[in-house]
Amino acid sequence: MNKKVLLSNIDKVHTTEMGIDRIKRNLKLDTIDVVTYCKNKVLDKNCNIYKQGKNWYCEIDNIKITINSSSYTIITAHAIH
Repeated sequence: MNKKVLLSNIDKVHTTEMGIDRIKRNLKLDTIDVVTYCKNKVLDKNCNIYKQGKNWYCEIDNIKITINSSSYTIITAHAIH
């Protein structure tokens, strides 16, 4: 699947309250706006975006962001070592 699909729908990307807490905890973020933080990572030209099953995976700066491909919900994000 072409990553342009995700990039052209970037304005639909969102998360839940639980998602916000999970992402902040996993990435040790202080930022208030987790969704904007994740969107900026996804939009970075160095981001490696690929689709597996029902999810998009976006890897950059040693983090991996998981986004549901039908709802555009950020499921989780975590550091990769």
